[in-house]
Amino acid sequence: MAKLIYSMITSLDGYAEAAEGDLGTGADDQEVHTFVNDLFRPVGTYLYGRRMYETMVYWETAHAEPDQPPHILQYARDWQAAEKIVYSTTLESVSSAKTRIERTFDPDAVRKLKAEADHDLTVDGPNLAAQAIGAGLVDEYHLFITTSVVGGGKRFFPDGVRLDLELVGERAFGSGLIYARYRTR
Repeated sequence: MAKLIYSMITSLDGYAEAAEGDLGTGADDQEVHTFVNDLFRPVGTYLYGRRMYETMVYWETAHAEPDQPPHILQYARDWQAAEKIVYSTTLESVSSAKTRIERTFDPDAVRKLKAEADHDLTVDGPNLAAQAIGAGLVDEYHLFITTSVVGGGKRFFPDGVRLDLELVGERAFGSGLIYARYRTR
C-alpha cells in the first residue's frame, strides 16, 4: 500500500501560505531543491487543488526555458512522469499530460488509490490537505520550514485537528531552512 504524504514549505510560525508576500527564504536554494528532487522522485501521483495545480503546471514546460540548471530540469522530468489529479469544480481543462480533473474530493476513492498504487502519493495545498487530514488519509507530513515569521495566512495544519506524530527524519540546510518528516502513530 502506498503512503499519502502532505508536504509544503511553511513559515517558522506554521503558515503554508502567507497573508502578504512569500514565506521567506531558504526554499529556492539549489541544495534544498536537489534534496526535494531526490525525496519526491518516487512519487507516482500528485493530488492538487486548482490553485496548486495552476502553480505546479509550470513544470510541464520548465525544461523548455533556456539556461535551466540541472536540478530544475530533473524536477521537471520527475513531475512530468507522475500522474496528477486536480480537484476542482471550476477548472475546465488541464494543460499537462497524465492529468485528470475530479469534481469532488472523495476520501474512499483516495483510500482505494492508496491501496492500489505502487508508488506513494502526495496531497499538496493546505485546503485539499485539510480534507485529507480530516478523513485520516495522510500517513506522513514533510515540512520545509523557512526562517521567516509571516504573522498570518493559511496554516499548514488545519484548525480543530489533533495529531500525535512521530519525528522520523530531519535535516538543516545551509540556507537556514529546516526539513522535518513526521509520520502518524
